[in-house]
Amino acid sequence: MQRTIVQPPVPGEPALAELNHWLGISRPNDDEALVGLLDTAVTICEAFTGKAPLRQTVEEIIPLSAQWQELVSRPVIAVTAASAIAADGTRADLGPLSEALEWRIAASACIRLLRPVEGEQLALQLTVGIAADWAGLPAPLRHGIIRLAAHYYRDRESKGSAAPPASVTALWRPWRELRLA
Repeated sequence: MQRTIVQPPVPGEPALAELNHWLGISRPNDDEALVGLLDTAVTICEAFTGKAPLRQTVEEIIPLSAQWQELVSRPVIAVTAASAIAADGTRADLGPLSEALEWRIAASACIRLLRPVEGEQLALQLTVGIAADWAGLPAPLRHGIIRLAAHYYRDRESKGSAAPPASVTALWRPWRELRLA
């Protein structure tokens, strides 16, 4: 299984304004660095919880199989496209998704083919994320992202641990999903 982010999540101006307020910054001198720290904090939040906090588009490549296959990305909002990948890397669109695939979306998403398809792998384009935008993000996740970005900003000169502080993980822990490998 291979997962690629096609369209990354964008915390946007509201997140930057919240981080600036949290840090007490009133000038835009550090905005570029702060945006990078917000992006990093969102990525770390996803890695910790196992769920994409903000809406994004990803592509997952899985083996061609008529059996149910669980997808890695969570939470899946929609399956937007599917194509078969041949041995030489060329792709063939599967056509109408409802005729080619069956999917179940709950705590995790599972996919299976409804008809035989030529190729070696299946490329799925998915829309994933807990919230469509920063305002829709649950407060504990949003606050944890802000606190983590602020922590990295304040500790930018030190060689401390890259792990999120306990105050951040405590906010995210209720959202954490653990899976057995």
